[in-house]
Amino acid sequence: MHTAILIVQCKDNKGIVAAVSQFLYENNGNILAVDQYIDEELGDFFMRAEWELETFAIEKDSILEEFKKNVGFKYEMQYSLSFNFPKPKMALFVSKLSHCLFDILSRYYSGQFNVEIPLVISNHPDLEPVVKAFGIPYYHLPVTKENKFTQEKRQLELMKEHQVDFVVLARYMQILSGDFINNFPNNIINIHHSFLPAFVGAKPYHAAYKRGVKIIGATAHYVTEELDAGPIIEQDVARVRHHNTIDELVQIGQDVEKVVLSKAIKYHLARKIQVVGNRTIIFN
Repeated sequence: MHTAILIVQCKDNKGIVAAVSQFLYENNGNILAVDQYIDEELGDFFMRAEWELETFAIEKDSILEEFKKNVGFKYEMQYSLSFNFPKPKMALFVSKLSHCLFDILSRYYSGQFNVEIPLVISNHPDLEPVVKAFGIPYYHLPVTKENKFTQEKRQLELMKEHQVDFVVLARYMQILSGDFINNFPNNIINIHHSFLPAFVGAKPYHAAYKRGVKIIGATAHYVTEELDAGPIIEQDVARVRHHNTIDELVQIGQDVEKVVLSKAIKYHLARKIQVVGNRTIIFN
């Protein structure tokens, strides 16, 4: 089923839901889902509507123009329109850890993700056999302080060549430059353990074990130039006990990480995320 997804943002006012619904109804739009949210503090209204395109009276390329003329202009709306076709293209960036990569590829193979994966990029060769088993091209681009600029340029060339829509850092252990990030605003998803900033460094679970933590977790967020401080998409936690070993903490943490990252990808693919400043609204 081909669908259109409209997300609007404006100052809260009477009649907005009715106006959007009437616009879709008058043009024979079969509404599949509607969700709305009012930020009481800011007085802002947010809405997501999805409808079938097959019987819709307005041509795809003219929808935004007609919506602006009939609804958007009156309410001084900001709005975006997207479609569930063609499938968006997602690039994966990985290093050596495989848990998030395996989870994403298994969901991709089983059809849980409405997406294409045209390539995987890594700064290490370790995961190439895994990726090639799924028939996906694997690019090994080692990154050092000396070649970082050159390798990022090559990465961006590959993104353009494969017409990539968004990027997922599936435990990619490199910091992206501002130039790379600016090429994909709110289109790079990262996952990290939720110990940050309390347990930084290469072995956060070891540090957490020494402190006797009782909760561990993970955070998926959009990448910005401020490290690990971008808009949060999804989070979750798992309880641990004093008898859990370091290896068990790592395993529990990785289980949480892959589930949180996959949920974030699903929200992004379904166009259910609206970024507002450094926050996100996740529609139902």
